[in-house]
Amino acid sequence: MTDSRFPSKDAILAFIRSSTTPVGKREIARAFKLSGSADREMLKDLLRDLEADGTVERGRNKRVAPPQSLPAVAVLLVTGADADGELSARPLTWTGEGNPPRIFLLPERRSRGEDRPPTVGDTLLAKLARINDRLYEARVIRRIGSGDGGEREGRILGVYRPSAEGGRLQPTDRRHKTEFLVLPPNRGEAEPGDLVFADILPAGRAGQPQARVVERLGSTKEPRAFSLIAIHAHGLPTVFPHAALREAELAAVPALMQREDLRDIPLVTIDGADARDFDDAVWAEPDSDPENPEGWHLIVAIADVSYYVRPGSALDRAAYERGNSVYFPDRVVPMLPEALSNGLCSLRPGEDRACLAFHLWIGRNGVLIRHRLVRGLMRSVARLTYDQVQACHDGRPDEETAPLAGSVIAPLFAAYARMAGARAKRGTLELDLPERRVRIDGRGRVAEIAVRERHDSHRLIEEFMIAANVAAAEVLEGRSMPGLYRIHDRPSMDKMEALRGFLAGIGQPLGKSADLTPDQFTRILRKVAGTSHATLVSEVILRAQAQAAYSPDNIGHFGLALHRYAHFTSPIRRYADLIVHRALIRTLGLGVGGLDDETLGRLAEVGEHLSRTERRAATAERDAVDRYTAAFLADRVGERFGGRISGVSRFGLFVRLDESGADGLIPVSTLPDDRYDHDEAAHTLTGQRTGRTYRLGSPVGIVLVEADPISGSTLFRLADSNG
Repeated sequence: MTDSRFPSKDAILAFIRSSTTPVGKREIARAFKLSGSADREMLKDLLRDLEADGTVERGRNKRVAPPQSLPAVAVLLVTGADADGELSARPLTWTGEGNPPRIFLLPERRSRGEDRPPTVGDTLLAKLARINDRLYEARVIRRIGSGDGGEREGRILGVYRPSAEGGRLQPTDRRHKTEFLVLPPNRGEAEPGDLVFADILPAGRAGQPQARVVERLGSTKEPRAFSLIAIHAHGLPTVFPHAALREAELAAVPALMQREDLRDIPLVTIDGADARDFDDAVWAEPDSDPENPEGWHLIVAIADVSYYVRPGSALDRAAYERGNSVYFPDRVVPMLPEALSNGLCSLRPGEDRACLAFHLWIGRNGVLIRHRLVRGLMRSVARLTYDQVQACHDGRPDEETAPLAGSVIAPLFAAYARMAGARAKRGTLELDLPERRVRIDGRGRVAEIAVRERHDSHRLIEEFMIAANVAAAEVLEGRSMPGLYRIHDRPSMDKMEALRGFLAGIGQPLGKSADLTPDQFTRILRKVAGTSHATLVSEVILRAQAQAAYSPDNIGHFGLALHRYAHFTSPIRRYADLIVHRALIRTLGLGVGGLDDETLGRLAEVGEHLSRTERRAATAERDAVDRYTAAFLADRVGERFGGRISGVSRFGLFVRLDESGADGLIPVSTLPDDRYDHDEAAHTLTGQRTGRTYRLGSPVGIVLVEADPISGSTLFRLADSNG
């Protein structure tokens, strides 16, 4: 073989980097069809050169990988869980620079009677697969050290309480069933009831797991501690670097210059009464173009975050690390410093604000027919709430909405009516599931937990935002400009077969067409609306769906029945939207702040990171709400409630209360005496002796047995002893 036929250094390096595990000369030779002694010598020399310049490292059995890569098999310590419940780990030993790569454990297939799944504190022997230089997946080979009794390592978040031996640490993670002994020398500065971080120590007397307090976070007696627990349990960054804060404080509203002047257009923001930032404003008028009779001209104006947060800046690095804002009942962990999130990037009424605005033209059939993006300067005329706008539309205007009723609010609803018709015709998945709202009083205590109401005013804003997001995606795709799409895949075949079996069992067959559409689900939801099966069917259909994510590879959005969709409308709180803004600015030549080459080259990695931070935020928010809910119910132990079964597992029934939407568990051990079989596809527990069946969605009367605000766990038992 001549040198011209031998693969280049870049080609071989790309192969090494793309491999999920370290590779040897044999795998490289096979991949490039190399043979003979001359090829082997050339390959040997090339690998030696790559190792010498630090491009690769040589490990066990002379296998090579990118620098600081992990081996194919390693001992791991389970350290926590990500926002989607996936366990994360780190190498038990790490000699590289900086922090080790992140490792996520793949779920295991387990049969009844097998050992328990891994938990935080376990040491595991695992097979590793590299996703990229900073992220690995691991498949467990076997457990080496136990996380619930034997020798333990790692760090845990918990509440310190005094005891006869010195102290106890109650873990905040409900999956931890064991408390830790804290001997007096290991107490640190912890006071009774303090929330603390502690290092897990080797087991002491009689195998009792021990811990040493390393950081005091505050007292759980404070009513706002529940959000603090969620923040620290999920590792949410809460402190901005000084450089990022300084950049935000020095920012100023730009002059008009080349921007389009939108300040005379009566744009309004419409948000929830408890909204903390306002990053979108809307306006509508009948289209004056005779070519579009009965059509509409809309403007969706979005805060121009890209003007203030430039690629590679301290602000940008901090925003990327966070990925998104996280909203708790009592506070926000923002993606951007307050000077921007509540200041220059919040579209406050009567103040000039930089924006990116889509002019959208809607046809008489409600379909988006064309659009134009501008970089502008706007001035909102009002900050309105959903309730205000809905009341005005229903004929009950207040002092603020009355002057806007005919000129601003009525056109918005008229345009929405057209768009809603197009949405229905397109056939989207319409899952209108209730959302819990926790209202905090002035003392930081839970005043009320209720289901959040949803009006046409909510749907109006949602539809306008969808139209702008579609327009953003169309610009990117039409100009072959890489960006981040919001993708939602079709349900998997396994989930669909299980769903078909379940729906057939309640007399709602789902066809086996390979060309499944979201409208097929919506038709079933309409059939069962108002029946006892309505909540059940909504829950099961939701669980059958794939998870939405961010990716530079567009596969469409199944749930919205859209071929192209990108998040554009919330750059204050979502970094993905900021990426889309930058991509649009770059491809349309709209000035400074466009997408940089470095980010452009790693959009897949960025999308993966943002999908994970989104799941982390959602889990943290849910955990905080669970803890506030448990605190709200703690004084009502022993009371009877009505609810519905919201989940069925082999270890019990999850029940959602009708009154507050709170969820809790009825352990299988407390059900009427029997042996119960769990049918995962049918979502049932059935007694072998009595045939008594508990099914997802069924109404039940329950008694509250326990509500623990620290772990956020709530336990029930059936009110009727015979089930």
